[in-house]
Amino acid sequence: MVKNSFETATVYEAPGHHGVVLRRFHGKEETGAEKFWVGLSHFEPHGGAGWGYKDNGCEKVYFMLQGQMTVKDREGNEWKLNPGDSFSMGPYEERYFENETDYPVFVLVIITYPGV
Repeated sequence: MVKNSFETATVYEAPGHHGVVLRRFHGKEETGAEKFWVGLSHFEPHGGAGWGYKDNGCEKVYFMLQGQMTVKDREGNEWKLNPGDSFSMGPYEERYFENETDYPVFVLVIITYPGV
């Protein structure tokens, strides 16, 4: 068993993200997890993440902890996600995130590693 904390989580950057602080709590480097990693995305007001993951074969799950996030897919769907809402993405699916509010948003992120 491995414990991690907010203070020791890995802060990282991701392409296409703006106004967001990304932290990875569990993954290969942090705790030795081999199949997936778990992170926390803190979106500032009006922060977001542009279209991404078109070339990414990993599965992804996003769980809303606080605030409201607008999420879009390439099929033209748009959702307003609130605390307790979640969505998942299969390999190579794209998404667009935007915090359209004046309040921070916190999202729990779970992503598999390639080839899992």
